[in-house]
Amino acid sequence: MFALLVLLVMHFSLRSSQKMDCVDLPLSSKQKELCKRKPSLLPSIKEGARIGIYECQSQFKHERWNCSVTDDFSVFGYELTSGKTTRESAFIQAAGAAALVHSLTRACSAGNLTECSCDTRLQGGGSASEGWHWEGCSDNIQYGTAFSRKFLDAHNWSEAAKERDAVGDTMSLHNNEAGRQKTTLLLNCRCHGVSGSCAVKTCWKTTSPFDKIGSFLKEKYENSIQIQDRSKRKVRRKDKVRRKVPVEREDLVYIKKSPNYCVEDRSAGIAGTRGRQCNRTSHAADGCNLLCCGRGYNTHVVRHVERCDCKFVWCCYVRCRKCETMTDVHTCK
Repeated sequence: MFALLVLLVMHFSLRSSQKMDCVDLPLSSKQKELCKRKPSLLPSIKEGARIGIYECQSQFKHERWNCSVTDDFSVFGYELTSGKTTRESAFIQAAGAAALVHSLTRACSAGNLTECSCDTRLQGGGSASEGWHWEGCSDNIQYGTAFSRKFLDAHNWSEAAKERDAVGDTMSLHNNEAGRQKTTLLLNCRCHGVSGSCAVKTCWKTTSPFDKIGSFLKEKYENSIQIQDRSKRKVRRKDKVRRKVPVEREDLVYIKKSPNYCVEDRSAGIAGTRGRQCNRTSHAADGCNLLCCGRGYNTHVVRHVERCDCKFVWCCYVRCRKCETMTDVHTCK
């Protein structure tokens, strides 16, 4: 699913000077039908893909799997080509669904779409005794959530039965919904009163910043749950001891264990960690020992020259010195 959004981003970038069209996009038949009915939503779909990709790369930039996008459309490496049921897929499925809700909700509130607007249902309410009331344009998260379900979940059950991966689709649908669960609204208030006092407040709701959503999904990724590879429509834990413990809607689930991302495997779309920059003093995931998978690292010195000690000279220019620094850079063997 998320790989689909990445292909959309790349497609739009190749056709930036052309009129957007649904016909040639990498969509399922049901998605193309929806796209044709609502072509004005394509910019928001593109923006959702962009922020989802950016957040994925931000959250995993120090990991062995760093959510890299390559020129050969192996946009998520192993996940796109031969392993769409791992923990990494769980994250990108949830992030893609959440990002689409986020971008559509913001577009509705900004007045960029004719299909929706901001949520005015709360206006006029509030608590007079406590000195505040609802006002302004609250984000309309309902529309973005509904469209995300229609558009992304349609990708899973729309093709011929012989082409379906029923278990993988169950996983995708669950993770899509888990991502949407975390696209929540925050309360914002503005004070009104004499000399900056807060005698009266007007309040409205806006979507959470997407980096906060990404951080939550990363935590869920770290605690993702392996599920059975036989149940088709119901998510069940693989761990026999905890099988009766329910899987919550906000949990991320996966089927297959992650591959070894240490060594390049072009057939599987794995880039490996050779040449990746690492931190020699860190014991975390970005440390040279972990990131380089015990292979060791190379060290080279990088020279930086920049302007420094700048002073304004009357009249009228700025005089600076050139400062030089030398930095050790470590890269995995």
